Amino acid sequence: MTTAGNTTTIALLIITIGILGWGYYRNRDLGKFGILSWLQSSVLMVPWLLSFGSLSVGLYINLAGILLLLVISSGLYIWLGSLVRLAAQDPGTAVKIAERQAKIQSKKPIGSILQSRGSANETGGQTMSDLEGLNMPDADLSSVKSIFGIDTFYATETVAYQQGAIFKGNLRGQAAAVHQRLTDKLYNKIGDKYRLFLVPDPENRPVVVVLPSTNDPQPATVGQQILGVVMFIATIATSLESMGVFLGFDFYEHTDRLKEVLPLALGIWTILIAHEMGHQILANMRKVKISLPFFLPTGQIGAFGAITRFESLVPNRSVLFDVAFAGPIAGGLVSLLMLLVGLFLSHPGSGLEIPSQFFQGSILVGSIAKVVLGTGITQTTVSINPLVVIGWLGLVINALNLMPAGQLDGGRIVQAIYGRKTAQRSTLVTLVILGFVAFFNPANLVILYWLILVGFLQRSLERPSLDEITEPDDTRAILGLVALFVMAAIVIPFSPELAARMGIGV
Repeated sequence: MTTAGNTTTIALLIITIGILGWGYYRNRDLGKFGILSWLQSSVLMVPWLLSFGSLSVGLYINLAGILLLLVISSGLYIWLGSLVRLAAQDPGTAVKIAERQAKIQSKKPIGSILQSRGSANETGGQTMSDLEGLNMPDADLSSVKSIFGIDTFYATETVAYQQGAIFKGNLRGQAAAVHQRLTDKLYNKIGDKYRLFLVPDPENRPVVVVLPSTNDPQPATVGQQILGVVMFIATIATSLESMGVFLGFDFYEHTDRLKEVLPLALGIWTILIAHEMGHQILANMRKVKISLPFFLPTGQIGAFGAITRFESLVPNRSVLFDVAFAGPIAGGLVSLLMLLVGLFLSHPGSGLEIPSQFFQGSILVGSIAKVVLGTGITQTTVSINPLVVIGWLGLVINALNLMPAGQLDGGRIVQAIYGRKTAQRSTLVTLVILGFVAFFNPANLVILYWLILVGFLQRSLERPSLDEITEPDDTRAILGLVALFVMAAIVIPFSPELAARMGIGV
């Protein structure tokens, strides 16, 4: 592994172990429920720790071993989930959770948007100053209050918030069912004028937030659409240029060689389109709207994918996961197929001559190449089909978009599975790692590019879902962890010692 790659692996291990230790410390006071919850969240990290931990000391777990670890950890995750749900029914657990919430309440910032800002004199659970500060018309406020009940959400306090209101109280029933019933009642009362959110407050207690529908995400403006077209044209230009570089010439000085460059560029465009079609198809299936993609041109590999934004509210975290996950899985599968086909078609004189050290740049790609090409990658140079390069670049593009940060696909996946607090922390950790690697390897323009992109454009989280309480199921959690694991396996290179031991490169 290169110095930067080894440093990155060690940094990831230290951060992961720190997160596990912090999680144990935070959950241990909740007794059996807390320990089981910690174990469930930790078990899916075991393949990460064993695989990358072994790499940092020069050992290697083959693909079969990693798959076995993933299967075992997934089974343990589901089993521990059932134990967690049983432990949550213990009355003693509820008392401990309430005690923790009381501690958090004592530390809560005064400026929290979910904290009552009125005086202590209350009438019917609502502060007078809050009621006077409400911008919601009295008739609308009365209609909203009428939707609550002891069988859904028992409202005890009303707090002014923006052009709507926050309703504190007690949730009576499953969050998804309660949210749907309240939403239907609100629509029957005053139509499409307001949106009802069910979200956790800083103490993780459910509250209802009602805001005008005028706050909904807006479609792209004409200026933004024009920008999107310009970025798409620029991506075409940079992909032609970068493919020319792979073939050993400057395309814009030899435009007559378009026939040589075009097949490679078409491969990159196919992967990009597959990625974006994955997002669009799942968005249509889940009945949410997303914008047309804003492609990210780059001279290094042609394109870094695209930025898309939601143009409608997301119903729940499961929908957020599905839309975010669909793009990388579609683009990744197309890329993997191209890589495999290219490897099987590779033979002496098959197209491109590359140094065998090329395959040391990715744990996943190098391992697959070793299985398919065997001793062929122990030579100084290897003759490969151009599809190998396209497939690998496609995997890198999709992997970079899976980084767990902000509004990248990986950030949305983390937000969907673990919630906004964890997504904020993972964004910070990702920025720290990118900055760490960029500092020790300043020549790596790709890392610097993504550090700037995430830090300035994509670090903000997605806005909360309408139902932010209901968590995605265990299957989605497993798929999300597997996707993040594969992302790391794509972007982390072999150490020279391990590559030599495996017979990858010379």
